[in-house]
Amino acid sequence: MNRRVVVTGVGLVCGLGIGTEEVWRHLLAGKSGIRTITQFDATAFDCRIAGEVPDFDPLKWLEKKELKKTGRFIQLAMAASDFAVQMSKLEITPETAPSTGVFIGSGIGGFDVIEREHSKYLAGGPGRISPFFIPASIVNLAAGHVSIRYGAKGPNSATATACSASAHAIGDSYKIIQRGDADVMLAGGAEAAITPMSVGGFAAMRALSTRNDEPTRASRPFDAGRDGFVVGEGSGMLILEALEVAQGRGANIIAEVAGYGMSGDAYHITSPAEGGDGGYRVTLAAMKDAKITPANVGYVNAHGTSTPIGDCIETTALKRAFGDYAKKIPISSTKSMTGHLLGGAGGLEAGISVLALRDQILPPTINQETPDPECDLDYVPNHARKAEVQYAISNSFGFGGTNASLIFKRWDGK
Repeated sequence: MNRRVVVTGVGLVCGLGIGTEEVWRHLLAGKSGIRTITQFDATAFDCRIAGEVPDFDPLKWLEKKELKKTGRFIQLAMAASDFAVQMSKLEITPETAPSTGVFIGSGIGGFDVIEREHSKYLAGGPGRISPFFIPASIVNLAAGHVSIRYGAKGPNSATATACSASAHAIGDSYKIIQRGDADVMLAGGAEAAITPMSVGGFAAMRALSTRNDEPTRASRPFDAGRDGFVVGEGSGMLILEALEVAQGRGANIIAEVAGYGMSGDAYHITSPAEGGDGGYRVTLAAMKDAKITPANVGYVNAHGTSTPIGDCIETTALKRAFGDYAKKIPISSTKSMTGHLLGGAGGLEAGISVLALRDQILPPTINQETPDPECDLDYVPNHARKAEVQYAISNSFGFGGTNASLIFKRWDGK
């Protein structure tokens, strides 16, 4: 069995807003969602900025008694899943429940809960630890809660492959449907790691931007003035369905999943391989799976974190993968506006890529002010661009050298 798989719903929550169309509107306007951290006192930190989800009220998606049982990443996943389900008009019945699954990735899960409960332990001993500590924090409980909410009894899983986690969740879900092990998958990722230990840890690695006085200009992928990434939070969820199932229920199909690639750098725990080897091979693998050539690709949503080394190596990987077409393919990093959602990045950016195909508009890379000679491709600088795009690629790369590439095709009704 080798079924076609389509996207019928997209749910987005991030620093640019709560809800798919709000986020999309702000992306096309080139708005930044980066601001001064409010979730904890960051005065003593080298980096004091992040892409916080503004005015997020989890009570819109959970009952009050459920709050203490859920880390913020679970709450964000619940919100994004709701937006995706609403868009798809998906209804899970007792008959369809066993063939409907959930697959949600996260880099670390409930970092906020881990830090909170550890502080309680230090202050008052083991008797102060909440009985909900473990289920509120472990990575797979986002998928668990979403499956319970909708009654999805099919495959249920979670990835924790760092910044590739939710791209892997979507790609693996695509393969699950393709081979006939499910008809529908709610797939994506969530992260809520704007916490003292997270921000402090990345800052200790000197990975974060310290442009604290200009938050909206801090994330600047591929720009010569970049000085590190900015942590973001949020969730991106897709509804994936077998084509015949979506058509059978009269669903509005947004795009088709065309290809998926995976690779490992086998090089370094945090640095990408020299020459962009992992990124190059994962992009080739996805194109091979989609049975397309570089000439078919009309847009790449890059990993593009805004680190000095990473952006150069990714540019090299894209040049190797696309050859002479590299300079002709529009590439943008929406992390310039959302920050880096870590394990949630791939889900968010996959959703953005699908919307770009839907509306035939490419979101920009903002803060492109000074060209970097080593980053010399078309990064859709500063302004959204109308374009005719048949295939879009979304790439995600993670610590440990774990890489994922997703390819989506514009839905033409055939």
